[in-house]
Amino acid sequence: MTHRGSETQGRVPSGAVIGVDIGTTSTKAVAYGADGRPLADASVGYPLYEPEAGWAEQDPDEIYAAVLETVRRVRARTGEVAGVSFSSAMHSLIGLDPQGRPLTRSVTWADSRAGAQAERLRASARGLALHRRTGTPLHPMSPLPKLLWFHEQEPRLFERVGHWVGIKDYVFSRLCGALVTDYSLASATGLLDIHRLQWDDQALAIAGITAEQLPELVATTTVLDGPTEEAAAATGLDVHTPVVVGAGDGPLANLGLGAVRPGVAACSIGTSGALRVMVERPSVDPRGGVFCYALTEDRWVVGGAINNGGVVLQWAGDALAPDLGDEPETALLELAARAPAGSGGLVMLPYLLSERAPHWSSLPRGAYIGLTREHRREHLVRAALEGVCQQLALVLASMRAAGNEVREVRATGGFARSPLWRQMLADTLGMDVQFTAAHEGSSFGAALLGMQALGMVASIDVAADLVTVESTVRPDAAAAATYAAMQPVFAELYDALVPAFMSLRRLAPALPRAGGAR
Repeated sequence: MTHRGSETQGRVPSGAVIGVDIGTTSTKAVAYGADGRPLADASVGYPLYEPEAGWAEQDPDEIYAAVLETVRRVRARTGEVAGVSFSSAMHSLIGLDPQGRPLTRSVTWADSRAGAQAERLRASARGLALHRRTGTPLHPMSPLPKLLWFHEQEPRLFERVGHWVGIKDYVFSRLCGALVTDYSLASATGLLDIHRLQWDDQALAIAGITAEQLPELVATTTVLDGPTEEAAAATGLDVHTPVVVGAGDGPLANLGLGAVRPGVAACSIGTSGALRVMVERPSVDPRGGVFCYALTEDRWVVGGAINNGGVVLQWAGDALAPDLGDEPETALLELAARAPAGSGGLVMLPYLLSERAPHWSSLPRGAYIGLTREHRREHLVRAALEGVCQQLALVLASMRAAGNEVREVRATGGFARSPLWRQMLADTLGMDVQFTAAHEGSSFGAALLGMQALGMVASIDVAADLVTVESTVRPDAAAAATYAAMQPVFAELYDALVPAFMSLRRLAPALPRAGGAR
């Protein structure tokens, strides 16, 4: 394995930088000029495999093929290419044999098979100390509980694994012949001491692996020597094209939104959701409510992701209003707009897919609280949307409780198409929310990081100038007061319902599955 360091040698390259974002549903590649203008893009999807309840896997070779294809398509429509830089989904785990061939599929962040292992670690005396050292919550999304699951449930396979890697690490092993992982993705594994930027001995011992079974740790601005001859032929790139290692999609989404300065948070609501703020050094929540992941040596991201974003609106359409016609999302939002802020005292805990921040538990389920005869469909739909926003407000409160200033919010995601949902977010957070010009956030962030690594820009701080704020939504005073009054109730309901959640989990195997009788 060979690679250059984080500083480029010789002249500053010219041309476009291709940002490649390896996501959980597709890989997107976008070529950007030095001014941040998109020049060409391509996307290739791939399936998610769910062989057991709670499992969520993908084929690493299908993803690698998608990377080659998206880069090939973009390269064919782009002139000179200065380099390629990468983003990828966080928390994936793949077991490789000693020859580098996959022994497992890529176990994604959405896989919950390690729920029992995560809960056991969280409840142990060392649980909070692990979070404080690694910055990663003890949740089934994390590779640490996943490794423990493989150790306990698949011991024969576990013994055959030569290296444990993430999906981007696997792509580099094939694209460039380099087995490396960047500090950003490593900081999301639960295996890295983020204060020393070294693999954590106690976490490795818990997982039952050694540091030698993990990729080499490198900075996110590390430049690899270029694609192999085979990969170059498949993509149309020159074998000397610089390949920048890049980072995780969460921190790069902040960069892609221009939310790079301390105090500026990025909020997204797609199928799931997240709220993250940049800080200048590792900052760990002593209570374990938020994560801390790396971007560069002087930029870290603190925040939390939630499982339930747009999926809650989709569920509301299916379960509460299947009769709304060809454009159910528009009709649902119009329905929700008929109900007042606070939904007439109705609260929904939107935990349809359990929850991540700030509870980090696979235990909770969704619930409506405060239902009366006066409530109608519009109240139930609005309460569902309010529940998503209230969960993000809990994340914001946890970020602030951990000592992080948040004075500005920039938002993106599918929800931004809805004026109602935009206003609801501003009202619930009690802050102005800015909406930026459309960018493929993580791929743009990857390209900007690549430009810094290649010496094309002085700093990723240029993102704040390259990203244009198109509109700002300010809180409505009356609605904001209503949501502020309801936030303590929303926050207390999780703890109040934990005993019921535990009882329902015990009962679940004996109950008919949702969707009809077995």
